[in-house]
Parts: sequence; structure tokens; C-alpha cells
Amino acid sequence: MSNYHIKNLEEYFQIYRKSVRNPEAFWEEIAEEHFQWRRRWDNVLSWDFEKPEVKWFEGAQLNISENCIDRHLYTRANKTAIIFEPNNPDEPAQHISYSQLHAEVNKMANVLKSKGVKKGDRVCIYLPMIPELAYTVLACARIGAIHSVVFAGFSSTALATRINDCDASIVVTSDGSYRGSKSIDLKKIVDQALEECPQVGTVLVAERTKNEVVMTEGRDHWLAPLTEAAIDECPVEIMDAEDPLFILYTSGSTGKPKGMVHSSAGYMVYTAYTFKNVFQYRENDVYWCTADIGWITGHSYILYGPLANGATTVMFEGVPSYPDFGRFWQIVEKHKVNQFYTAPTAIRALAKEDLKFVEQYDLSSLKVLGSVGEPINEEAWHWYNNNIGKKESPIADTWWQTETGGIMITPIPYSTPTKPTFATLPFIGVQPALMDESGQELKGNQVEGRLCIKFPWPSIARTIWGNHERYRDTYFSAFKGMYFTGDGASRDAVGYYRITGRVDDVVIVSGHNLGTAPIEDAINEHQSVAESAIVGFPHDIKGNALFGYVILKDEAHERNQDNLRAEINRLISDKIGPIAKLDKIVFVPGLPKTRSGKIMRRILRKIASNDVSNLGDVSTLLNPDVVDQIRKIVGV
Repeated sequence: MSNYHIKNLEEYFQIYRKSVRNPEAFWEEIAEEHFQWRRRWDNVLSWDFEKPEVKWFEGAQLNISENCIDRHLYTRANKTAIIFEPNNPDEPAQHISYSQLHAEVNKMANVLKSKGVKKGDRVCIYLPMIPELAYTVLACARIGAIHSVVFAGFSSTALATRINDCDASIVVTSDGSYRGSKSIDLKKIVDQALEECPQVGTVLVAERTKNEVVMTEGRDHWLAPLTEAAIDECPVEIMDAEDPLFILYTSGSTGKPKGMVHSSAGYMVYTAYTFKNVFQYRENDVYWCTADIGWITGHSYILYGPLANGATTVMFEGVPSYPDFGRFWQIVEKHKVNQFYTAPTAIRALAKEDLKFVEQYDLSSLKVLGSVGEPINEEAWHWYNNNIGKKESPIADTWWQTETGGIMITPIPYSTPTKPTFATLPFIGVQPALMDESGQELKGNQVEGRLCIKFPWPSIARTIWGNHERYRDTYFSAFKGMYFTGDGASRDAVGYYRITGRVDDVVIVSGHNLGTAPIEDAINEHQSVAESAIVGFPHDIKGNALFGYVILKDEAHERNQDNLRAEINRLISDKIGPIAKLDKIVFVPGLPKTRSGKIMRRILRKIASNDVSNLGDVSTLLNPDVVDQIRKIVGV
């Protein structure tokens, strides 16, 4: 059926029109033809964004692990499901077939059951990017337990907060993790966290680094002997369509992290369908997403989306800079990767390095490139397009969120003409709207406003764990009857969308709404600039002014800083207009970033505004020390 695989722009528009004219019929057809159901649904969709309440495929019964593994055993038992590429390139990669994955997931499921885990229980997973992480996630899904993966770079405080919020009684971790040349003692972090989590009665520990660890008797168990003793058959738990599949925490701009709850059926249908089309996946392709499974990108586009399509998906333990900056490209050549999905942060870091790291590898297997996590700036887009895609592999610049579960705005490779910095067109079934301050929808093209979605798509998060009111207030109260994304966007003359950044990254200067992303793009074009972040700060005359934090390339530190500031502002003036010039520019060694590479602008805004009384918990940052360094430079 052509609806499942878009082949050209005309077909995209045809299917898109069909999907918004009659969403229920469209998604029913996709669900019916491509998945295995234990019971058919009574009703495709009921929804009310005022409450808010969304239910897809009501009354249906299924198990997502059966759809990701068991049903492929008839035709793909020996096909590689997961290629595990270790941190150390000298350690051999593991090719895990669908039948091996089936056995390992079943064994893990039986281990969890032997420890008393049952349907509806929460299992906290704090593991590095090793096969046990995939096995545990899929084992939870198999037995109906709700998995909550916490990225294994978070601090013990952040881990404890998440364990307590979802009231998990079991934690799965490892003795340690490798990250480039470092190894991290994960078990010790778990032990510290559990001082605050009295309800946790069981810790399962995978062996990875052979670090010496302290095992608490009665609570802690090595995983390997348990899985070796477990049988490799485990019946699936039959789940209702709306039963929760997982909780994934996303940092709130205020207060404690929000545990987004995703359900089984709609999430499965949407991640599988987006994966197939956004990456134009074909049967024998090798697909690689460089994210960590600790983030939504890893959930949807390393595990669930690819496996639901019977794909081969690469799981990489390491970092792009180890043992050198050619590591990504060495892996692409080694596994003949066809689709490659990474973040602008990684692209910018690699673009700063010598091209010899790229040129020594054969990248001719690549067919599609993807970008995820934040809007990609023009300079990075061109570098990626020219040097990695060789101008032949289209770039899918994808916009979506933890809350959306799957990709929402994206080009369809080989169908949608791409345009640097534009996420282009809504994905099938997605109905975006741009809203003005007063809550009116901005019709037509060449407009800029707040990005909302008018109609539910199957993988929308259903609630915030334990706090439905916060869910309503955060996403459904700003614009009546719509999901508010928290992002600003513009629509160009042909209807392409460009994400202009979080709405709190839109600064109103002298009555002009200035998105920070285009200004950063302009600054980053300066030959001496490696990266930049712009925030607003209070100004007596303009209301707000712009403050720029700029990281210089190594060789630029010798230059006269006042001249550099003048050149940067000239560039902004040329690209955007004098209104966007920066009042203050400081040169900093780094920017405070979350583990997923997102810049913590809230901290930068507070420093710029000389309001450092409450910077919040910085311990979960990738580089907490940089906050003090920036404060020193700014003098606050």
C-alpha cells in the first residue's frame, strides 16, 4: 500500500490531504495493515484538548515487543536487528539477530518477573549504551512493566528525583560505563541515589567495566548469572491500547522534571510510520541514530521505530571524538550505514576539526542524513551536506519533542526539496498552526508566531505522571483547544516551517520579536566563532537587549576582542538588521549544556540579568564547572 511509503512530493501532498481530511480513517488503515493486534479497536480516536484527553485505538489489545520482535521471526529470524558498536574500536562489534534478540529479551523478562515485577510496575533503567539496555527496555514492554530510562550521565540527585517521582521499586544498572577514554562508576551513583529512595528493593547490575563495586546484600544482584539461569521463552502480557508503555523525564523550564507518559498502540503506529518515511528505510538498509536511549530520540528511533519495521539499527556506546574525530565516519564505513541521524551539536563539534578526519573514510553507502535536537544552523547544515552527504544525501532536519513521541515537521528525503535551517513541511497527519500573542491563528504564508498543533496525532504524550493538571497547564492552557509546543516558528512563502527556538528564546527588543536562532546563525558564520548563545536581559530604554555568549575557535584567542565584537555586530547587522545587534558580548570557554546537548539558556539569562541568587540544580549539566567560569568573566 503506497500510504505506508511516500515516494515523491505529489504523493506526499496526496497522502497528507487524506490524513487531515479524515484522520481516523487514515490512521486506521495504517494500523490495520502493518501491525499485529490481539484484539481490534472499537473506536479509532476520541479526544478533547480542553480536559485534555486523547485515546487512540480504544479497546484494541496488543504487545509492542511482539510487534518489534516476535512477528519478524517468521521472515527475518537471522537478520541483524541490532549492531552494537562498542566505545573501544578494538573491541569487536556484536551483530544481534532477531532470534537472538527474542531470546535475550525473554530471559530478561523472566528475570524481572522473578524479582516480582508485574504489569504496571515502574522499572528504572540507568544503563550505558550496551545491549542490556535494549533488552531491558523491550523486556519491560513484554511483561507490561512501565520503563523509565534515565540517561546514565545524570547525577545521583537527578536519578533519585526520577526514581521517587515514578515510585520505581527496582533499578537496573551496570558496574560502570565507558565514555571515550574515561570510565564512569555508575553503581556508585546508584548507591548514592538510593539513600533517598527507600522503596527500591532490588538492583540488578550488568557487568561492563569490571569496576570494583559494593553490593548490598539482599538488594543488589549481578545480572549475568540470573539471565544465564532464565529460560528464553516468556509469553507477552496483553496490553490495552492506552496502557502506559514508558515514562520519560524532560526538564521543565521551571520546577522538577516532567515525567511524560507514552502509551502503547498510538506510539507504536506513529514511530513505525515516521521511521519508515523520514529515513526512507528499505529492507536491507543499515540505519544509525547516534542518540542515547536515555532520550526520546533513542526510544523512538533506535529501538521502537526501527524494530517495528524489522530494520537493522546501530547502537553506539562511545563518543564522536574517541579515539579521534573520525570515529563516526569510521563506523559509517565499517557497517556501510545508509541512514545517519545525529544532533547539530555533534555536527558543529566535528565541523571545527580538520577535514582529514572525514576524507579518509568511504561514506558512499549514505543515502539519508538526519538532524535532531535543535534547529540546525546554516553553516553546520552546509558542512554536513557538502562533506558528509557529498550533496547527494538529503538532510531530514527533523523537529519534534519528548512530548510528541515522534517526528512532527520534516522533509521527506527525495520528495521534499530541502532548505537550510527549515524543517520544511508537517509530517503526515500533523496539523500545525501559528498563533499570535492574542490567541488568533495566523493564516497564509510569510508569518511568524507560536507553534501549536490543532489535532491529536497517535504518539502524543497522554499526561505527566502523577500530575495531569501540570500537563494541562503546560501544554493546553496557552491556546484554547490546541497543543502548544513552547516553540516559535515562521512559515515562508511556500509554506515551509522554520523553528525559531523556544518561545522563551524569543526576545522582544524595542517592540520587535527577535528569535535567537537566526542571530546565532549569523554570528556562527564568523570565521573566528565556534558556537554562540544569545539571551535577552532587561534594558531601560529597549525593554530588553541582547547578550551574546561566544566561544571562539582556538586560533582566534590572539585577536583583539573589541575588533571581534565589532565584526560580530556588523555581521548581525548585515544578516538580520541593526535592531538585532548585541548590547553585550562576552567570550567564554564553553556553554552550560544538558547531557543531550541543549544549551541551558535559563542559566545564561540569569547571569546576563545579574540575577544569580537561584541558578537551580546545575549538577545534571554536561559541564557544571563552566557556570562558575562564565560568572567570573561576566563579573556576577
